[in-house]
Order: sequence, then C-alpha cells, then structure tokens
Amino acid sequence: MAGSPTVQIRRDRFAVLFLVMLTAAAGNTAMQSVMPTIGRALDIPDFWVSLAYTWSALLWVLLAPYWARQSDRRGRKPLMLLGTWGFIASMAICGAILWAGLIGWLLPVTTFIIFALARSLYGGFGSAAPPAVQAYVAARTDRENRTAALSVIASSFGLGTILGPALAPAFVFPMEGGLAGPLLVFALLGCVVWLAVALLLPNDTPQHEARGTISSEPSIGGLSGAGAPAQDPEDQALPLPGERLRWRDPRVLPWLIVGVIGGHGHAAILGVIGFLVIDRLSVPLAEAQQAIGIVLMAGAGATLLAQWGLIPQMKVPPKRLIIWGFILGAVGCVLTGFATTLHAMTLGFAITSLGMGLFRPGFTSGASLAVSRAEQGQVAGMVASVNGMAFIAAPALGVLIYGAWMPLPFLVSAALFGLLTIWAAVKLEN
Repeated sequence: MAGSPTVQIRRDRFAVLFLVMLTAAAGNTAMQSVMPTIGRALDIPDFWVSLAYTWSALLWVLLAPYWARQSDRRGRKPLMLLGTWGFIASMAICGAILWAGLIGWLLPVTTFIIFALARSLYGGFGSAAPPAVQAYVAARTDRENRTAALSVIASSFGLGTILGPALAPAFVFPMEGGLAGPLLVFALLGCVVWLAVALLLPNDTPQHEARGTISSEPSIGGLSGAGAPAQDPEDQALPLPGERLRWRDPRVLPWLIVGVIGGHGHAAILGVIGFLVIDRLSVPLAEAQQAIGIVLMAGAGATLLAQWGLIPQMKVPPKRLIIWGFILGAVGCVLTGFATTLHAMTLGFAITSLGMGLFRPGFTSGASLAVSRAEQGQVAGMVASVNGMAFIAAPALGVLIYGAWMPLPFLVSAALFGLLTIWAAVKLEN
C-alpha cells in the first residue's frame, strides 16, 4: 500500500477492503475471459452467451441502493459479508453447472439457463459489498483526499482484471470440462476473503436505534455527534431522518447521466472483445483463449496506470478526468474496431481501458463530492447501481450489432464517448 493516499483507516483493514473488491473483480474477469471459449465449445450463439449476464445485472441495479441503505442502518461489515457470500455461491454453482455442460451431463441450452439463474446470486447479493466498501472509505477520508482514496479502491477492480485473465489459464484443468476450473478456484478464494472480513474488520453493526439528534459520521479528528466542535462544511445540510437522496437531485444527476451513458459504451466493448479476438485471429479455441487473456491483461494494466499512476500525479478535478477519459476511450475504440492483429487489438484495447480508467474514478468521486458526508451511503448505492445498469443490455446489444459488422460496436461506443466529451465540458461542474 506504499504511495496510497492519506486514508484514516488502519492498513490491515484497508487491505481487507481492497481484497473484497479485488477478489470479486478477478473472479468475474476470469469468468468473462473463458466464457466466449466455453460458448463456442458448447456451440451456443454469441448473443445468448452475453445475454446470460442480463438478469444478474438487472438485480444489481435494483438492489444495490437498497443494500447501501441497509449498510447505513446495519453497518458496513455485515453487508460486506453478505456480498462476499453472494460472490462465493454464484461462482461455485456457475462453475459446477458449466462443468456438467462441458462433459455432456446437461444440454447446452439447459446449462446456460441454469448458469444465468446462478449468476443472479451475484447480482442479488454480491451487490451488497461494493457500496458498503465505498461508503466505509468515503466516510473516513477528507474531501481533499477522497478522489485519490476512492481511486485506490476502484483500482482494486483494475488489479483484479489483470489477475483474473492472468490466472484463469492456470486454473483451466487438463481434463474434459476443465474450462470451468477458474470459477471453482475463485469460489474457494472468496471463502478466504469472507473469513478475513469476519475476523479482521471490527463489528460496526448498530447496537440500538439513534435517539434525539442524529449523529453525523466521525470527523477527521475522531470526534462525532455533539462532541464535535464544529460541523464539516460539507455537512451543513444533513438529511432529515428517513429522507432519501433522489436520482433527480441536481447535485448528482449530471454525474449519473455521464456514468450511465459512458458505462453502456464501455460495457458494450467488454461484451464483444473476446469474440473479436477469436474471429480476427482465426486460431484454435485453446490458442484464442491465451490471446484473450493477453488483450484483457493489457487493458487492465492500462486501467491501473490511470488509477495508480496518472490520477495521483495529475491531481485534477473529476470533470477533467472524465473529459480526458472519453477522448482516449474514443480513440482506442476506433483503433480496436479496425485491428486485425493481436498487437493492434492489444494496443487499441489498452488505450480504451486507459480512458475508462480515468472516467470511472472521475464519475465516482464527482458524485461523492457533490453530496454531504451523511449521504455517502446513498450515493455509493447509486454509483453501484449505475455501474450495474450498463451490463443489463449493453453487452448483448454490442454482440448483436457485432454480428452485423465486427467494427460497429466499437464505432458506436466511440461516437458516444465523443458526444459525452462535449456534454461533460458544458454540464459538469469542476
């Protein structure tokens, strides 16, 4: 954690929070890296492979705000435990079902129907962890350091997307059905993370209902409630008991719009990149799986460069992160769409991912800075919901138009990023 931003969280606890996010990202990216190959091995149309994620993403959108509100009432730790359990159950069941399909115990159609249902465990319960982690960090950092702190937490996803594709080939067992191995291994790793959360994080579950004046979050100096000599300037207007942050709130609405549209463009690219590698290279599936891992790792490395290297050094406001992110994303999408070699696809996807590595922390921190400290749990739920919303239809639509012309989803995303660059420059506040 050397070089990480100033965070008022013990290093061992911050490491646990980091691992919660990293394990989920690595497991899901490992699964995404093998799913195009599994789909082709089972002779399932590409569209249905991508559509299998839709129900899970829909549940994420619907339930993430609810879990965020529950974390405000019940504490962050119980929600992290619940979310990690959802990840474990989903990965274990999905791995077992895909294994059964690959060895011929289940029909391909039956395999993917059960797979989609099992994925809903992650959308329904796994969505409890990210808003709880984000709210835990946001509540313990000051305004000056919050963008960098949230960037470190967001970078756990970037690191996970490197480790996932990198480790997936090692977990593909040399036997029939072995392509499902990465899912089962990451389910076991999830159990280790669950134990770390249970044993190393303090129990912050509320012991009784608040009475009288509603206490605010602890200040930077450790004072809370009435004991604080003065309120933090961002908390001058605390929400009334039971008052909820609305999606139409003018403080957060522009940031949410950017997150929704930009997220859809990014999700569409992620949904088709594996199929593009397979089709452009025209090599056996085993060799294509290795190439997919290389492309995804290059993209994840570029994301880490943005979030660990550029953002802490640039120290620019969220608006500028978003603008530069969309410019790079548009350029990278055009290059990727017309690439015909592994080198060109890797370079184009890396540039796109570098842009998305700037855009996502910019959107997250912009929404967080727009509201008071007392509303951090609610805005964290909105951010998690927006991130999940993009994966309801965008990957499937991307694959659908990919079937018409391979470069088309990349060009559509590039056009979206170009329009959002102009809109963000005009609408977002510094």
